[in-house]
Amino acid sequence: MSLTDTEISVDDPTAPEADSPAVTNNRSVEIVVSLLLVGLAALLGYDNWRTGISWDSTGPQAGYFPFYLCVILGGASLYGIVAALRDRTTATETFVTRAQLRRVLQVFVPTLLFCLAMQFLGLYVASFLLTAGFMRIIGRIAWWKSLLTAFIFTAAMFVTFDIAFDVIMPKGPLEAAFGY
Repeated sequence: MSLTDTEISVDDPTAPEADSPAVTNNRSVEIVVSLLLVGLAALLGYDNWRTGISWDSTGPQAGYFPFYLCVILGGASLYGIVAALRDRTTATETFVTRAQLRRVLQVFVPTLLFCLAMQFLGLYVASFLLTAGFMRIIGRIAWWKSLLTAFIFTAAMFVTFDIAFDVIMPKGPLEAAFGY
């Protein structure tokens, strides 16, 4: 047996399970996204129509070009819906499995919570919580390392943006307590 005949296999313990059930198929996702784009095109097209889509004495009005871009987007999206309905293979192809969706949500949900928390706690406290939470929960890193890293990262952000560059960042009650 030569060296090229041997296969080295290393399992990734964090990889999603291969037998995870499908959550949805490609056709459903293509149709939903196309419908959302049709809605966006209609909304933006109406707003540009309201602004003005004709020519006046100085040239095109403000909504002229954006309106026709919305028409193109709407037409392309309608074509996408028809194409998805006609293509039988997309109905059987898995778009995302339960394990894959869980991994995506492990990043999406904390990031969404970070955006909400930033409105009330400020950028630095919310960043500290996000960094420490990701390191501990997803990375499975020891609490003390997670907290220390989050503190150093947040302090470096504060020194860089607020002190060195004097950039106005969203502040919360903690910064107000320290006079910033």
